[in-house]
Amino acid sequence: MNAAQSAPGALPALAVEGLTASLRLGGTWYDAVRDVSFQIAEGETLALVGESGCGKSLTAMAIMGLLPDKIGRMSAGTVTAGERRISGLTEKQMEKIRGDAVGMIFQEPMSSLNPVLRVGFQIAESLIYHRDMSRRAASKRALELMELVRIPAAAQRFRAYPHEFSGGMRQRVMIALALACSPRVLIADEPTTALDVTVQAQVLDLLRGLQDEHGLGILLITHNLGVVASNAQRVMVMYGGDVVESAPVGAFFANPQHPYSAALMSAMPRVDRATEDLNPIPGQVPSLQEMPAGCRYQGRCPLRVAKCAERPPLVAVSEGPHHLARCWVKAPPPGEGA
Repeated sequence: MNAAQSAPGALPALAVEGLTASLRLGGTWYDAVRDVSFQIAEGETLALVGESGCGKSLTAMAIMGLLPDKIGRMSAGTVTAGERRISGLTEKQMEKIRGDAVGMIFQEPMSSLNPVLRVGFQIAESLIYHRDMSRRAASKRALELMELVRIPAAAQRFRAYPHEFSGGMRQRVMIALALACSPRVLIADEPTTALDVTVQAQVLDLLRGLQDEHGLGILLITHNLGVVASNAQRVMVMYGGDVVESAPVGAFFANPQHPYSAALMSAMPRVDRATEDLNPIPGQVPSLQEMPAGCRYQGRCPLRVAKCAERPPLVAVSEGPHHLARCWVKAPPPGEGA
């Protein structure tokens, strides 16, 4: 089932409304992610893109309730998985949600898997905890999951340790672990980082197949626009913790509206363009202490005007009601200009 096939009026697999996440630096709290809202339908993939430091992983950590105590907090907003609101729950309550209603694949499987526990046990442990299965039943299901994610000789490798697997196979173990309890939502945070192109394609193909089979809603966090083009139905671009553009994938690639989105496209290598035609984005994402109060991209933007000192709203552009951008120049609110 894909997004287009979702029943009319069906609840989204994941709904995030007005999420703001803050980090404490030097005794001061800074909003590192500001007012992020989106929905993901069952069977739909939403890609969240942007440079490192733009707030992608922090958004996922806030959704999962994994912000570190004392230095991180979700300071505003709500998160709902299906019918259940999961924001504002205690840590003990969130432990019942993670891996059950919402699964997550982390960036680096070697640091996410316990190096001293066998991989089969790590998958089975989730079923014992969330589904109250016996060890025998959980182990049987864990083996089925290893076979589902196409780990060769799964029965022989069930008792292997993470270091005995390649990077691609460890990522498959992470996918099996994330899917163990049949979640409605899967957050995939850079699931193909550090994998070669062939293994990357295999992992993404596996996720697509599992999504088609189980109707998963997927939040795909990546900086790779090629992965977005071939795997997502919608894309959301973040910069400095703000959503600066949101659009259907086709409309986004045909006509990106925010200057940052256009800059990302110009910096992306393409087979039909010479490498000397690449245009790297000058400068870098500012630190939280130096982040401008208005448009957070203004320090690197060639279209900057005086009004950029104010934060622009996220509004629909002329391309259609589902294509939104946050820019005083390219997407001014009705009746206003730069």
